[in-house]
Amino acid sequence: METTANFNWNCKHTWKTSAKNTAWCVLGCAIGDFGTILFFQISKIPFPVLGIMTLAIINGLITSIILETIVLMRQKFDFSKAIRTALGMSFISMISMEIAMNLTDYILTGGAILTWWVVPIMLIVGFLTPWPYNYWRLKKFNQACH
Repeated sequence: METTANFNWNCKHTWKTSAKNTAWCVLGCAIGDFGTILFFQISKIPFPVLGIMTLAIINGLITSIILETIVLMRQKFDFSKAIRTALGMSFISMISMEIAMNLTDYILTGGAILTWWVVPIMLIVGFLTPWPYNYWRLKKFNQACH
């Protein structure tokens, strides 16, 4: 077992691969997350901000799992293995990403509001938050979602 002191954080190939994996995760999470917030923003259904953000996180997790499962199946995984891989290898990454994106939205807009300027910030924060974890997991265990 490699100790933290000996862990190599300088592998450009692993950073590139983990960035690609993280980008897929951001895309999947953003579809459900932003879709939920946009639905409530457009429909003006009265619902508590915390409730909207909770639904956005749940929907983001669901759409990310769906997208990752599809990507893995296109890489010749059978459905059962693809969904297990999508659930098992990136769930911590997805949860941290979702919380970071929604916390950013809450801090900058008061929550559950999509504007032209907050969306890129949410995506950047959502990408940067789990990226080191994805690198670590890929480097240490050679495990990735994609």
